Amino acid sequence: MAGAVKIVTDDSFEEDVLKSDKPVLVDFWAEWCGPCRQIAPSLEAIASEHDELTIVKLNIDENPATAAKYGVMSIPTLNVYQNGEVTKTIVGAKPKAALLRDLEPFLGNEAKA
Repeated sequence: MAGAVKIVTDDSFEEDVLKSDKPVLVDFWAEWCGPCRQIAPSLEAIASEHDELTIVKLNIDENPATAAKYGVMSIPTLNVYQNGEVTKTIVGAKPKAALLRDLEPFLGNEAKA
């Protein structure tokens, strides 16, 4: 379903992300992170506009194992997973238009700012 950014945890990561049949963007974030809060509306908008990409959030304070496993050293870090593998990493806050450019290979031809 397009439109919703789902919350994932260390426990649900494999099922929700690694076993997904479509690309999944994981937003590694924390409550105290200003830039993380800054990009959240853009990610929600992208999720509502593009159902060919699943967008999920993983709070690194509550779920440190997954963040450590994937070497997340700074947040926000956005990893795109396809077939259980990281295929794209975006580090830092970016405007929606820049995120769409970075995500274009996963969105088809209809990526618009």
